[in-house]
Amino acid sequence: MKKNRGKRLTLLSLTFVLVIALLSACGGGKENSSSQQEGGSTNTSSSAKSDEVTELSLFIDASWYPVKEWKGPIAEKITEKTGVKLKVTVATDDKQLPLMISSGDLPDLVFTYANIDRMSDSKLSYPWNELIEKYAPDFQIDKTRIAIHTMDDGNFYTVRNSFATQEEMEQNKYAIGSDGNPGIAVREDILQELGNPPINSLDDFVKVLGMVKEKYPDMVPLIMDKDWLEQYFLQQFGVEALLDGWYERDGKVDYAIRQPEMLEFFKFMNSLYRNGYILAENYTYTNDQLDDEYALNGKAFAHSHTVSVADADNIKAQNNGKPYKFKMLPSALSENAKIVSTGLGFAGTFITKKNKDPEKSIKFLQYLASDEGKKLTMFGIEGEHWTWNEEGYPDLKYDPSDADFINSNGIKWWYLYNDGVMEGLQSYVPGTQKTQALMERKEITIYKPEIGLIQTQPDSKEKTTKTKIDEMIKNEKVKIYLANSEEEAVANYQNMIKTAESMGLQELVDWANEIYQKKKDLF
Repeated sequence: MKKNRGKRLTLLSLTFVLVIALLSACGGGKENSSSQQEGGSTNTSSSAKSDEVTELSLFIDASWYPVKEWKGPIAEKITEKTGVKLKVTVATDDKQLPLMISSGDLPDLVFTYANIDRMSDSKLSYPWNELIEKYAPDFQIDKTRIAIHTMDDGNFYTVRNSFATQEEMEQNKYAIGSDGNPGIAVREDILQELGNPPINSLDDFVKVLGMVKEKYPDMVPLIMDKDWLEQYFLQQFGVEALLDGWYERDGKVDYAIRQPEMLEFFKFMNSLYRNGYILAENYTYTNDQLDDEYALNGKAFAHSHTVSVADADNIKAQNNGKPYKFKMLPSALSENAKIVSTGLGFAGTFITKKNKDPEKSIKFLQYLASDEGKKLTMFGIEGEHWTWNEEGYPDLKYDPSDADFINSNGIKWWYLYNDGVMEGLQSYVPGTQKTQALMERKEITIYKPEIGLIQTQPDSKEKTTKTKIDEMIKNEKVKIYLANSEEEAVANYQNMIKTAESMGLQELVDWANEIYQKKKDLF
């Protein structure tokens, strides 16, 4: 009996030891897994297990958006870190989101640049500040970004990507801006056939366009992307804003169409048309691929688009077996060239009142806002897509102008929260034409984000007035561009100004100055 009892005690002891060992192994495994989380990641990453993945619907309010599905290594890594995957819908046109707002048929998340003021409404969206206080108190957003996004009700409902202060840009010399800047590329082979004439000024460029028209009558001297018709040339004349924007002189703001340099810009654009250097139908394009077809099929000499246009066209030309290459024009072709950055960022993400999991949504954005999340989104997976250079920029293992690679891997386009510094660093690739163009632009850029704070509120009198004026400008400017003489162009310009003033422009300007005086002290 004593022997049997001893055996039973021994077996029980062994069983107990095995149980303790197994429990220790399980606990140790959990501890190791936790310790492997990268520094700087947020709480969401530690809970992102495969059985806890939440699918949220995302509407992207940009019909041109190149990435339409939540797939690829970047999306998968974000899901791994956050426990969130997205069911993506890209807008078919710019009217879709306003219709969704009217009907109340909103998804969990909305990413928009054109409807930020409309979505910043407590009836439609959760205030970020309330969600952060309740679910993510360690989500730190700097005071400047909070200040510029805070609405009249005291809440902020999003933080735009692509924003950086002048100080942030100055502290990061390799942050040189993004692809969202204008540029013009020209055919190198045709320049050589013309004897390599210099292009160091606007006059030089116009002369070369004339030479192209004379020697190659079947070729369009300059083709322009429908969304980049004006920006490059506005900056060459020192115009400080787009046609629907504000500029500042001597502490006061006015509408851009009344800036003194604007008339010279319009006269120049009209001269391009009257001399046959651009197509009239270029101003009516609705397809943003038509200009690419002209450039890549040998039908155009110069291609106006963004700073990456030469690098992008060269990749496409090589892939399609074309024998020619493009090169960028200088970013400054005039001693008056000036770039005033008034932007508060590009687009922002809203957590709608229809959202099924606001807690997970704000923590998802918190991860994207972390250093780890911003680098993952903008550069790709560290080690696989990039390594960090000791000088302070990422050494990319791909060409950021290779749209096919970028889009198929999901790099950059999930920047539902990011900033201008990270986006600017992604553009720094020594030896590329895009990098050179952006470095040239940085030298002539000044920052006035306080002007960007002049924002009309939804359903306000100012919003209605501005919308009507902007719609009028959109229609009337084409009459200036396509005038049959310079005198007619000037008359059409003056008529546009008078029409705007009859619609309440001065009252709008007075309101804008009141806002400007209140807001500028934030900076």
